[in-house]
Amino acid sequence: MSEQSRDERAIVGPGQPIDPLPSVTADIREHLAKITHNAVEVTPLERLTERIARGDRLTVKLGCDPSRPDLHLGHAVVLRKVRELQDLGHNVVFIVGDFTATIGDPTGKSKTRPALTIEETRENTKTYVDQAVKILDSDPEKLTIKFNSEWLQSLSFQDVIQLAGKTTVARMLERDDFKKRYKAEQPIALHEFLYPLAQGYDSVAVDADIEIGGTDQTFNLMVGRQLQRDSGKEPQIVLTMPLLPGLDGKEKMSKSLGNYIGISESPERMFEKAMKIPDAILPDYIRLLSDEPDRYDFQMSPYETHLAFAREITTTLHSVEQMEAAEARYREVASKQVPDHMETIVIPANELPIGICELAHRVDFATSRSDARKLIQGRGLRIDGEFVADPREELGLDAPIVLQRGKSRFIRVESSQ
Repeated sequence: MSEQSRDERAIVGPGQPIDPLPSVTADIREHLAKITHNAVEVTPLERLTERIARGDRLTVKLGCDPSRPDLHLGHAVVLRKVRELQDLGHNVVFIVGDFTATIGDPTGKSKTRPALTIEETRENTKTYVDQAVKILDSDPEKLTIKFNSEWLQSLSFQDVIQLAGKTTVARMLERDDFKKRYKAEQPIALHEFLYPLAQGYDSVAVDADIEIGGTDQTFNLMVGRQLQRDSGKEPQIVLTMPLLPGLDGKEKMSKSLGNYIGISESPERMFEKAMKIPDAILPDYIRLLSDEPDRYDFQMSPYETHLAFAREITTTLHSVEQMEAAEARYREVASKQVPDHMETIVIPANELPIGICELAHRVDFATSRSDARKLIQGRGLRIDGEFVADPREELGLDAPIVLQRGKSRFIRVESSQ
């Protein structure tokens, strides 16, 4: 019998009221309303109601794989929900998946992901906690940090075989991305089947009462329920949150797709990117990321609404002073002025002359030298206001230059000599 048929999966959805049990008191109903606000599904809602009515302090599990070094606002949607549970008195276990990242989460992938080494994942974790506590309450009474290599790395091969015996290939192929790849005759590596089991085992290891994740993680979260049940423990409650659309308005926000706003990005880049959110999806950003979504008046012009949100999100992750400076810089650029303040990159003298494509790649204006070449051919790169015409150009940097990509990205480049 599948997990979906065994559990009462309550579809909550944005704006939909909950009616868990007729007998609950007003304060319990309010507590539940805060937990389920903006959620898509709660499984099982009745059990969550019972736990809250009993006054239990829940252990809330949140896992995040350091497959890349930065978190973005898509992660912030889930982090904000977890912070709400902290504020309601529940304890959070934040699991940094330094071991599961070596397997690679196959969620949403059309092919097997390249494997990372444990050293690479640990390098990526260096700033993960710092980024997460921009949103989470770092009080040790409310937040526990765990690395899942603590328990997964010590499993023997026999342990892994026993873990694999907890599910079936048919069950794994219920998962949408595996199902699609199987039908399309695209390869599925066996180790990818182990990822949901490893993530689910995390729930067993930390005795999670509730796990929160995006809707794309539903399958993995439900495996956690199954493994807890098989281990003789009470299955965790699963709460899923909507996926935040990326800046392209088409795909979910993803660093690999380049359609993201990073939690640790500079105030200037954050403000600028927030102003580029497509009008059609700006209400989603406000609903999922604003502390006061009701104060937004959508009768205002889209420009004024964007300004209000850019101010709020930048202030949330930086200071008011940094936000004001970022807005001033944005207005300078919008009026086609070169901003007074910009980042400076210093190129060591022994690396000069430097090719313009290499420089564009090094300052993160291009993802690669070939990408920089395309940028130049599309008249997207300037030096001191003049378009770069030759992708083979080399720079000696006898004097500082201002490198510009498009209308809004500026970097001052100088030599260390």
